[in-house]
Amino acid sequence: MNSSRNRALEAWMKEHGYSSNSLAEAVNSAVGDLTGRFGGLDGSSIRDWKAGRVRWPKSATRTALEKVTGLPATALGFVPRGRAPSSTPAPPPEDPVERRRFLAAGTALAAASAAPASATNRRVGTSDVVRLQQRFTEIIASDHRHGGRLGIEQQATSLADEAMALQNSGSASQRVRAHVYGCAAAFRSSAMWAAIDGRRYDDAIVHMREAQALAELAADPAIKFRIWSHAGTLYRHMGRPGEAIAANDVARGLSITRRDPLFASLGLARQAAIHGLARNLKAARRSFDQAQDAMHRADPAADRPVWMTSFYDQAELDSLALTGYLALGDYETAEAHAHRCLAALRPHMRRSKAIATTRLACAQLGQGDMEAAVSTAMSVPADAAAHHPRVAGMLHTFNSRINTVAPNSSTARMWNQHVHTMWKEPV
Repeated sequence: MNSSRNRALEAWMKEHGYSSNSLAEAVNSAVGDLTGRFGGLDGSSIRDWKAGRVRWPKSATRTALEKVTGLPATALGFVPRGRAPSSTPAPPPEDPVERRRFLAAGTALAAASAAPASATNRRVGTSDVVRLQQRFTEIIASDHRHGGRLGIEQQATSLADEAMALQNSGSASQRVRAHVYGCAAAFRSSAMWAAIDGRRYDDAIVHMREAQALAELAADPAIKFRIWSHAGTLYRHMGRPGEAIAANDVARGLSITRRDPLFASLGLARQAAIHGLARNLKAARRSFDQAQDAMHRADPAADRPVWMTSFYDQAELDSLALTGYLALGDYETAEAHAHRCLAALRPHMRRSKAIATTRLACAQLGQGDMEAAVSTAMSVPADAAAHHPRVAGMLHTFNSRINTVAPNSSTARMWNQHVHTMWKEPV
């Protein structure tokens, strides 16, 4: 029998840029976080939800959906079994000012709401830290798959609050407390990165300030480096190279860069990308050369945090070089680094592959090689092209340039047909 359509879910998906397939993938990933086994939804499952054929998803799926969206299932138009459907219209889009106010409350609110557990005599120990670190690993993996999704930002924020609540749940050694603060700072830094990657810069600044305060309590130079290095990236994406260099200099000045050349290499590579934005070719080349030299000196077997080992390698250095030389207008050098990056990327770096492929297309177009540029751009996965803010933004610019340079060419017509298919309303 036909049920009334779930307009609330449809409205949320449209507002946040999800197709049926991409929402299924996000919920499946969240199910995996909850149960240890990846979920089994596909696009048709979500279309059943939108059509009202499924009014109340199973418990684990429902909980996973709530983690992805940050909303209770009832606010998404689902109706518990035995309850009549509501005629209430879909909720209006969230007020961004109110959302930033909520984020700013963040850690302090969680700490205040968690009453000291003096009556329970609970002991916070190493096992709690290990559990939090495992959740952090899951956040990192989700980020590499999906990029700057709002659901990742919200989940990381929630886990930071959970870590802070743990601080008030019982007694702990000074060492364990420092580790818990470090976990909270790590979660906040991931929320910050998801917001940067999704171009939600005001929210990223809120997360940055929370993360910086927590990192000071943790006294962990590795997480301090991550936060200040991300701050440099944030300001670079905002087009503020002066502040980007200043923030990145803080990261590069930490003791960990003197102890471990790999941290020094990452700081130098990101500095070079900032010099690219500032159109300082000499400084960019010097910093890239120094970053490469530091990477060669780094011990591959050294013990490093998971966020570092999971992403920074030769492929990421070449990705940052691609970014810098593209900004400088040195398209030939940018293309060379793009090919090196794509050849060396590890399979789990799906978001990074989509970004590097898009930048390669831009570098080829910059050299006037339209056929190669269009072929490369058409190879970008449709989900990233439509839903990853950075990829979508670059492809929109690419689209404008193609149709300005050669609007009536067969290559432009082929690209426009691809765009029509890729950016049409999802089924």
